[in-house]
Amino acid sequence: MASSHLIFFGTYTNKGTSQGIYAARLDGETGALSALVLAATAPDPAWITLTPDRRFLYAIHPSAAQATGFSVDAARGTLTPLPAAVSPAAQPPSHLAVDATGRVLLAANYREGFVAAMPIAADGTLGATSVVRHTGQGTHPTRQEKPHAHSVTVSPDNRHVIVADLGVDRLFSYALDSATARLTPARVPYVAATPGAGPRHFKFGANGRHSYAINELNNTITAYDYVADSGALTARRTVSTLPPDYNAPSSTAEIRVHPNGRFLYGSNRGHDSIAVFHIDASTGALSPAPVELVPTGGKNPRNFALSPDGRWLVCGHQDTELVTVFRVDAETGRLTRTPHSATVPSAVCVLFFD
Repeated sequence: MASSHLIFFGTYTNKGTSQGIYAARLDGETGALSALVLAATAPDPAWITLTPDRRFLYAIHPSAAQATGFSVDAARGTLTPLPAAVSPAAQPPSHLAVDATGRVLLAANYREGFVAAMPIAADGTLGATSVVRHTGQGTHPTRQEKPHAHSVTVSPDNRHVIVADLGVDRLFSYALDSATARLTPARVPYVAATPGAGPRHFKFGANGRHSYAINELNNTITAYDYVADSGALTARRTVSTLPPDYNAPSSTAEIRVHPNGRFLYGSNRGHDSIAVFHIDASTGALSPAPVELVPTGGKNPRNFALSPDGRWLVCGHQDTELVTVFRVDAETGRLTRTPHSATVPSAVCVLFFD
């Protein structure tokens, strides 16, 4: 059991006082957060991710390179920029992931509607970007006028990459070649979501056979079965993340599966809560309604994360300079808010280092 956990926070720097990526330590016994440290200055590092060996951290970047890299000093909680080739300005992606080999960085570009793959060298530097563009549109007149690739998720077997495209209501499956950092359509290249759902983020369950997409536009979560050989996804039950009598504006954001595989969590922006669901171990099905809906304590809980040991949930808020800490009951999945918090401006990504 860890005595403490190092956490990095990605932020927006153009909407307040943030200067980049911050770090703090969470006490593994009490949930208390240490004083905040500015780990690195960076422009709008709204999504950050780590290599499997924890040597390097990558943040989204407003350039054709799509991302910028840092070496990690875990003892100090600081980041040192890696050498980067000069790259022209471009729209930044919304989401990043590193494959299991640590040799490929993947990016989903919401604004431009493409998924990108970049080779990672032994020293952490990034190679040339390879791009696959999506086409089409959805049914929502303003949010689905074109493709909006929102997230990129590597399957547990490292064979496929799942891209949730909010704009065209599809989950795309790509075969991943880690040796060349290339993506090609899987044998079953996509599954269609409910029209107007707007799939945003995607997570696999503990056994790798079940998976889940949180749908931003209709405030739901859909469970899927995953077939490793073909990359196929088959939709199962869809559940709402909101109370049945709630009628005010709201949209979903993040989705996480507990390390024990028994519980799933999804955040609501507007309702400003986290919905907790039970997962059936044999079928992967979600409970028909949330086990509970827990207020997050701030406005617009865009992102949250669970500690690797599953004891803590830390939630950031885009529109409140507040990070809140919850204790997790491993037997029931329920959350209890602790008195501990931190002031983090525009905290839109929460990343546990350990």
